[in-house]
Amino acid sequence: MSQTTKHILLIVTGASPQVLTETIFALNQQGKQLPEEVFVITTQNTKDMLVNGLFTQGYWQKLIDDYQLPKITFNENNIWLIEDDTGNPILDAKTEQEQTFMADFITRKVFELTSDNTLSIHASIAGGRKTMAFYLGYAMSLLGREQDSLSHVFVNDEFEFVSDFYYPTPYQHIIEGKNNSSIDCQNAVVTLAEIPFVRMRKSIDQTLVNTMENASFSQTVASLNSAHNKELELTINKKARELKFAGVEIKLSAKEFAFYLWILEHSKADEKGLVIDRTFEDTTEHVIAFLTHFSQHGSDSRVYTKYGLEPEEFRDGEHKNLIPMERDFVQQTRSQINKKISNRLTMELAEKISIDSVKQDNNTHYFVAAFTNRIKVNEIE
Repeated sequence: MSQTTKHILLIVTGASPQVLTETIFALNQQGKQLPEEVFVITTQNTKDMLVNGLFTQGYWQKLIDDYQLPKITFNENNIWLIEDDTGNPILDAKTEQEQTFMADFITRKVFELTSDNTLSIHASIAGGRKTMAFYLGYAMSLLGREQDSLSHVFVNDEFEFVSDFYYPTPYQHIIEGKNNSSIDCQNAVVTLAEIPFVRMRKSIDQTLVNTMENASFSQTVASLNSAHNKELELTINKKARELKFAGVEIKLSAKEFAFYLWILEHSKADEKGLVIDRTFEDTTEHVIAFLTHFSQHGSDSRVYTKYGLEPEEFRDGEHKNLIPMERDFVQQTRSQINKKISNRLTMELAEKISIDSVKQDNNTHYFVAAFTNRIKVNEIE
């Protein structure tokens, strides 16, 4: 390895910033390469704990001084807050949407670091939520190189989850432990375990690796799954209101899911699909067909009132006040669904199951592309 290699520690943390000082301590204790710079990935709600413990209370500098460690670059600029798709920090990654942002953010950061061959990355999955650890480990498996490594650090039970413990001191330092006990930091045992991992980077097509810079985690997973599966299948889970393709789940709202099923019904019945012609807005048959699907998957009364009915009226077959469906509704809903599909899949895969449209004469035909792409469709009740 070149002497110009710079060693980086990349670590995920949550409510326990101690994993960082424990990791540095363990690397030094075991005589392993110390990082020249540290980067921490965390969420907005845990940043204050990290800053307070390591900088305000000074445990980071105390560790450096106690063990006379060489200079390690680490400050608040090296704390990376997980961001959403608009660049704003997420709060705590408790929602499903925030978990998606977390996966994308971690994968993108690992891509950026591993794209620089002058860097050697030591990634630690010791802190943060279990999903944070998984995503970092998985990203390292996808993108890690020979010079990169992965580890976990843990401490003996007496000191685990003790807020005032940051590392074993080289002198007596009494703190409050569990159950109001007094414990001496000098007696703590910290163990760093290197985790062997499969480095898949060289076995993945380089074109796919290059797309990971801008691809979401789910898009990357879908691409890898499709590369190893030539017979793709679209699964439509009616209970969960989701599409599953190339191993990736795409959740739709009740309205969107009903619309997709409605277009799917037309696609199966007639190769022309749903035809929007000059008489489309003159009849209520399309609204009835769409609302029939919606009534099985949603309960939002606004979907019914948009067409002049209360849910009970539609259920009881009282359709005299029913308003026909407008062309704009078809186009707008189709766009919403296709956007969700393209957010989860690569363009190549999204096009295989999206709602497509073709203009013929003065008519527009809408159909689920899975049929023209000979994708097997499996519907689960």
